[in-house]
Amino acid sequence: MDIQLKRGLLDICVLAAIKNEESYGYRIIKDMKPYLELSESTLYTILKRLETAQMLTVRQAEHGGRLRKYYRITPTGLARIAEFREDWKEMQAIYRFVSREEEQCE
Repeated sequence: MDIQLKRGLLDICVLAAIKNEESYGYRIIKDMKPYLELSESTLYTILKRLETAQMLTVRQAEHGGRLRKYYRITPTGLARIAEFREDWKEMQAIYRFVSREEEQCE
């Protein structure tokens, strides 16, 4: 898969994981696990990128004697998910076209 496409899809997945409530790294990985594997290092790179793009905010709070970062989606992040849903319709149309071409060749 194209690295840029995969990167964009992973960004959307992380945004979707925190869409309804704030969350923290380990929980995000756990919530995504039934759908895809994501390493901690990859997740934290994505979270930093999304924070820089103002698609999420971060707060720190003590939990079990340690500081934990909690991530919350912003209106910009919600807009990106909506944008993705529209883009996905176009991607599905392209997929149907490509698949149609393959079916004709068989």
